[in-house]
Parts: sequence; C-alpha cells; structure tokens
Amino acid sequence: MLSIQNITYIHPDKEVLFRNISFSIKKQEKTALIGNNGTGKSTLLKIIRGILQPSEGSVQFESVPYYIPQHFGQFDNCSIAEALHVKNKVTALHEILKGDASETNLSLLNDDWTIEERCFEALSYWGLKDIPLTNNLCTLSGGEKTKVFLAGILIHEPDIVLFDEPTNHLDTNSREMLYGYVKSCDRTLVVVTHDRALLQLFTTICELDKNGIKVYGGNYDFFIEQKEIEENAFFQQYENKEKALKTAKKIEQEAMERKQRQNARGKGKLEKENMPRILRKTMRNKAEATTTKLKKVHSEKISSISDELKQMREKIPDIRKFKLDFYNSTLHNGKTLIEAHSLNFKYGELFLWKQPLSFHIMSGERICIKGQNGSGKSTLIKLMLGDLMPGSGELKKADFKSIYIDQDYSIVNNNLTVYEHTLLYNFSHLQEHDIKIRLNRFLFDKDFWDKPCSTLSGGEKMRLMLCSLMIGDNAPDLFVLDEPTNNLDIQNIKILASTINEYKGTLIVVSHDCSFLEDINVDRTIEI
Repeated sequence: MLSIQNITYIHPDKEVLFRNISFSIKKQEKTALIGNNGTGKSTLLKIIRGILQPSEGSVQFESVPYYIPQHFGQFDNCSIAEALHVKNKVTALHEILKGDASETNLSLLNDDWTIEERCFEALSYWGLKDIPLTNNLCTLSGGEKTKVFLAGILIHEPDIVLFDEPTNHLDTNSREMLYGYVKSCDRTLVVVTHDRALLQLFTTICELDKNGIKVYGGNYDFFIEQKEIEENAFFQQYENKEKALKTAKKIEQEAMERKQRQNARGKGKLEKENMPRILRKTMRNKAEATTTKLKKVHSEKISSISDELKQMREKIPDIRKFKLDFYNSTLHNGKTLIEAHSLNFKYGELFLWKQPLSFHIMSGERICIKGQNGSGKSTLIKLMLGDLMPGSGELKKADFKSIYIDQDYSIVNNNLTVYEHTLLYNFSHLQEHDIKIRLNRFLFDKDFWDKPCSTLSGGEKMRLMLCSLMIGDNAPDLFVLDEPTNNLDIQNIKILASTINEYKGTLIVVSHDCSFLEDINVDRTIEI
C-alpha cells in the first residue's frame, strides 16, 4: 500500500507547483501518472521516493520504493556498482574471498553471497552482458544507463517500483522487453510516461493538472474515452453558456429600446399636457432612475455570465486552442531527393555497417529510420544532410531545403527570449502585433514573450520552433526529426503530430514511439 496524503510542493521562489494532492495505490496495482509538462509529475515521484521533501503532507509506504530516474547526469561520476547501491557489498565480497573475513566485511555483505552473480545476470538480461561493475555511467549511452537501473529491479527485488519516463532512450527491442516485464510482474508500479503503448499496460491512470489530481480506473484507452465524454459535456456547457450570453445581451437591448420608447412617449405626453416644470423634472428623473436600475440588472446578469465563460475558457485544453497554418514544400511529389548505393561510413579503419546501405528517397514520402541503439541512425542522417562524407559507396543528393530537429530542439537559441527568437525568422518584416498574434496561436501568451528560451520545456521549444518556421514562411522540402517525442508530454506529441500531418513535404523520422509513427502516417521504413 502506498498512500499520498495532502501533498503540497512550493518551489524555493515561493511558486506553488501543486497543492493538497491525495491518492492511494493498492499493493500490486499498476498506476500511471500523466499530465502536461510542468504540472509536477517528476517532482511528485521524487517526493514519493523521499528525494524531495513536500512543503506539506506525507507519504506512507510499507517498503521503500525503488526509483528509476529520467535523467542520469548526477550519476556520471559513479560506477555501475555505486549507481546500483551494491558497491559496498561487492567490495566486501572480494575482500572476504581474498581472506579478509573481518566483522566489517561480513556485516557489509550480510550473507548476500550471490550479489555479484545476480548483478551480472540482471545486466545480461537487459542486454548489458560482460560490462564490469566498475565502469562509470558516463561511458554508457542513455539507453544503457536506463538498462542499468532496470537491472536494479532484478537485483534488489523491491515491492514498489517508480519509473520516470523509462522508455525515452530505449530502442524498440528494449521497449518490448520492458512491456513484457510490466505485463508479467506482480509488484506495485508507478510510472510517469508519455509512451502510449506502455500506458495501455497500466490499470489506473492518475491525471495531474493545476486543479489537482483525478484518478481513472482503467488503462489509457479507457482514460481517453472518459476524457472525451468529459470534454464533450464541457463544450456543450460552454456552448450553452455562450448562447445564454447572446440571449442576455439581446434581451438587454430589447428592454432598453422598449424603455427608451416608453420614456419618449412619456416625455411627449408631459409636454402636451403642459405640466409644471418641477413635475416634469420629477417625472423625468424617475424615468432615468428606472432606466438606470433596469440597465444595472441586465448588466449584472451579463457580467455574471461573462465571468463564468472566462473561467470556462481557462479550462479549455491547450490542444483545442492551438491554431495551425503551416506552409508546404513547393517540390512536386515523386522527385528523387536522395539516392544511395552501397553506402557505408568509416570510423578509423572500421566500417559502421556490416552490410552497405542502398536506398532512394522521393519527395512526399514519410520514412522512418529504424535500428537498435548504436546502429548508426544519427550518422546516416548526417550523411543524408551532407554533414559527413561517405567512407565508401555513392550518395547522390538533389537541391532541396532541409531542417534537422533533434530531441532537445537545439535549433532554438537559448540566449534569446521567446519574442526575440521569432525575430530571427521574420524575413517578411511582420509588425510586432502580427508576430504576437502568431505566438498566441502557438499557445505563447504575453507571459511568455519576454521569457528566456533556456527556461522553456521540450514541448514549448518544439512549439516555438514551429511558430518561428511559420513566421518565416520557411517550411523545408525535407523535415528530419531525430527522436522528437522523447522530451514531450502527450499533449505536445499530439500538437507535433497534427503539424506534421498538415505539412505537405518529405519527412524522415528516427523514433521508437510506435504510436507516434502511426499518428504521422509513416509509409516506409529504412532498417539499419
């Protein structure tokens, strides 16, 4: 049993991240924690583990959770044994085997004589065969670091496991292994992930947003169905409220017109009857007071409905506010852009690929490059874009415009503000208000315009990049995306997929996210 009671977290700068979060997870339950970037999912996971302390509230569990982080930079100077918290035991084991069976070493080992053997078996299970426990984590790839921590589950056999974006750096085969583990294991699991295939395997979905947390008893498909029902009901209420506002304004106008006609008739009657001036003034003041009172009644009603509509607009999902107007490539479909024959690349004296690559790419195609981690996918992209020269074979390229987007959206200049960044692409000299209208379309309101790009999340950088391209009317003939969904939440993955589907041009994408590849209608794969 894992219980989270009234958790509040306030940043050191006094900004409240979330307040009064409460939910519980039963033994052996598989729970996914989802929400947009910035809602505090990773922070909440760290609070559950005890890495961060909440400002208020408490976390209770029957056994200490095992935690697999999203980022591993803090472990780069650690050995694999240190990262897995087995260094003292392994060192003690080796000392005892050398003959130093001191009380200290025996106490450290604690009769765990198979610790080293279990470590190698666990690492081997996740595809890290023959890697010494003394190797530093900084020598490993992102996927290999994830596998080290996954191996820790088999070594320590914890009752509760916390995963933070575990599939970000895993290739397709490793993802399938993780899916298999989740399906078969009988432990309590909590995951933060945008991987929809992984989300389908979890039996409870907890959605975290600025209003708190909401629990859905079902997998991701069930969650989507419920959200659709909720959103349809919300927009029906919103539509009814808009109609009510129009009706209230119309009633106000009609009432005021009637009152004006009534006042005009009364004024004419008073003048015809030649009433004393003081009486006419009294009657006129009374009519004006009645008019003012009537106007106030209607204004208050209109103001009340308007306030309710404003509050409802704030709850509209960002994906519904997003407006797209993407320019397209001018190249005709079917034009040969890239043609490779027996292509290979050399690192020193060694060729990268056992079998040279031969392929052609035509404009209008949507192609996925697939291969295991370390197979040379990024190298192939650099060859295609002319950043590297082939070690052997032939590579022909037509004249075309291309843009390469990596998973960190490094195309965004972190030294500029959001507004300053768009000016880099303002080739048609748009006025300031026109640029800010476009920023709003991409969900950057005035609070973002002076914000440094370095503070933006992955999803925000993605949207700024797309907005800048549209401001510059600079859609490429070839879009190259290298693991574009790794640092995006589900909402921003949907925005990126919608943008790509609007774009009429050539797409090359490196991704292990099968759901995303399906969303963007990839029609061909190059395997390496």
